[in-house]
Amino acid sequence: MPQRRYDILAVDLDGTLLDPTGRVVQENVRAIARARAEGLHVTICTGRALVECRKIIQEVGLSDPVIVSGGALVADPLSGRTLERFTMDLGLVRRVVDYLASRDHPALLLKDPTPSGFDYLVVSPGGLDDLDAATRWWFEHQGIQARTVERLEHDLHPEHTVRVGAYSSNEPIGPLAMDLRERFGAEVMLQYFTGALMPPERVAQGILSVHILELFNPMADKWQALSRLARRLDIPRERIAAIGDEHNDLSMVTHAGLGIAMGNACDAVKRAARAHAPSNREAGVAGAIQRILDGEW
Repeated sequence: MPQRRYDILAVDLDGTLLDPTGRVVQENVRAIARARAEGLHVTICTGRALVECRKIIQEVGLSDPVIVSGGALVADPLSGRTLERFTMDLGLVRRVVDYLASRDHPALLLKDPTPSGFDYLVVSPGGLDDLDAATRWWFEHQGIQARTVERLEHDLHPEHTVRVGAYSSNEPIGPLAMDLRERFGAEVMLQYFTGALMPPERVAQGILSVHILELFNPMADKWQALSRLARRLDIPRERIAAIGDEHNDLSMVTHAGLGIAMGNACDAVKRAARAHAPSNREAGVAGAIQRILDGEW
């Protein structure tokens, strides 16, 4: 049997494990099952909140801790219990939300659902009606528990915010991202990218692109969470593999013992990766797992 070099594989969801329509490719499911049977720990490492990926976790058959919310939370997918988290400074959240309000943009605060009892707090005078079409579609199709307040001072769980997000359908919000980066700099970890998931039913509603702007505790990224999970499993950095496609995967692809870029990955991830897999249209995760188990990587 080939000598395996890695003990844990972190797998992104959108643009990586999932095909462009959001389906779980069965070839990937079979490859993950084989990997787990051969002793490789496989963890999901996604920008989605836990509620947004429960069905996928069940379909893939994972029960080990998962990394969600862009690395802000490590959670037990069976109980939903939070194991690790990076919350945001209360004053920082207030300043970010105030600035978004000054730009007439609703703020979506992702909460740690274990203590708060819900997933998102929408801060905007018009509540859910102020959200862009893609976000409203997402909330409806993911069964998300959202609450609304006109102003942040009405937030009953301010200590449980792990992310502040601003989103747009079809219209890029790059200038807003640049303004936030200039204003808050090293106080936050900021990510801005275009969503990879384009389900046909969403396209049929005229939602052709989704633009995602998210701010976190500066210590919250996928690599920080993955390294904490690896310590729980007593796995050293050099025996960690990670595969992804977008800018929010860059930290884990860069720092893992083996960073793998999908064939459809953005240029920054491709440059940082030591290995390259086929695209998510071609079950690239299954191809990567095969090469890891065969000892090629």
